[in-house]
Amino acid sequence: MRRRQFITLLGGMAAGWPLAGHAQQPDRVRRIAVLVGGVAEGDPRGQGRKEVILERLQQSGWTDGHNAHIDFRWGLGSADSMRKYAAELIALRPEVILASGNAAVGVMLQATHTVPIVFALAVDPVGDGFVDSLSHPGGNATGFMFFEYSLSAKWLELLNEIVPNLKRVAVLRDSAITASIGQFAVIESVASPLGVEVFPLKVRDAGEIERGVADFARSPNGGLIATASALAVAHEDLIISLAARHKLPAVYYEPSWAAADGGLISYGPDIIDQFRRAAGYVGRILKGEKPSDLPVQAPTKYQLVINLKTAKALGLNIPQTVLTRADEVIE
Repeated sequence: MRRRQFITLLGGMAAGWPLAGHAQQPDRVRRIAVLVGGVAEGDPRGQGRKEVILERLQQSGWTDGHNAHIDFRWGLGSADSMRKYAAELIALRPEVILASGNAAVGVMLQATHTVPIVFALAVDPVGDGFVDSLSHPGGNATGFMFFEYSLSAKWLELLNEIVPNLKRVAVLRDSAITASIGQFAVIESVASPLGVEVFPLKVRDAGEIERGVADFARSPNGGLIATASALAVAHEDLIISLAARHKLPAVYYEPSWAAADGGLISYGPDIIDQFRRAAGYVGRILKGEKPSDLPVQAPTKYQLVINLKTAKALGLNIPQTVLTRADEVIE
């Protein structure tokens, strides 16, 4: 009887094994939403940002198509299109959102107060109300500042180093946003000690930019600074072409404006590193950390890029003291 009972019990256990195997659920796929502001999907810069996001998430244990589903939207365009993309992403019910640029972060925060948001390239996250403070974000968002306002002083200082007899500088800015006001205030604060007068120019539309730069360029000994804003990105090609047309030495905030697009000189944070670090925060949140416990961080890498082709076209000789500090020189 004992032997018969044992065989019966063993058979019953074996019959239950397939059912138990079917009952086990695989690890659930985590959904991540990404809204990349300021670039188009086909833009090489956009592809570089996408690649580093996917690479860093994979290093953190999250692979697209395996245990994660990552939805991208590209926010180059109007405010209406940005809001549409934000709504589309929220409808997909993501567990974490990565948003880059002030405009993208703003629309995502309007769309949700509960889904964790990690931002990159945010110029003034406290001033724009994205977080309560850098050390204690306090809400559902945290991430990485584009740069601190003090960086803006370096743009004018660089122009003063490379342009003989610099007396006047036009500063392209979007006066409707806090970030541009802060950048201009810092530039203005260092202008007087350098003996330079600064002139704010608005960037609301192409016609306004063209008229402003043309009027400014009628007087000699001038230069140009493009401060960081979504409107500056939208009119990037126009701004660079106007600087070349009017023979205005210009400094830009994003390295690619000089490296790839023909601008004279740029000084700003390593953009790819910003996305790499932001994707690292996304991975940490997926593993259980809260955005309110992750401090907002400033950049750790900056890049100075000088385009000698453009300098030659402008008749400028870049001082060796500046060239030796450059991270990249375009011959």
